[in-house]
Amino acid sequence: MGGKKKKSLTQMEKAQRRAEEKRRKREARLRESQTKGLARVIMPNIKDQNVLDEIKKMSVITPYAIASRFNIRISIAKDMLEKLHQRGLVTFVSGNRNLKIYRPA
Repeated sequence: MGGKKKKSLTQMEKAQRRAEEKRRKREARLRESQTKGLARVIMPNIKDQNVLDEIKKMSVITPYAIASRFNIRISIAKDMLEKLHQRGLVTFVSGNRNLKIYRPA
């Protein structure tokens, strides 16, 4: 029934320091996510020689690898790999409904 007791000065200082630290970390995390940026939605040109050279350097090609290399969304990377496969630039190795693995032709 007495209620909550008043904190001592050191306890209040520690609580204030912890709150300040938490706020600083949250701001840093938000700043980091803003600088990271968003993935592009436009597919890189498949006929571009630089794109083809990058793909030929890779030993195994997955949608995630393409998406991270060219900073595009995974759905766009899947479409890109499908088009490359249709053109004969990559060969299908293995995969299932969720993941397809390719190799450079």
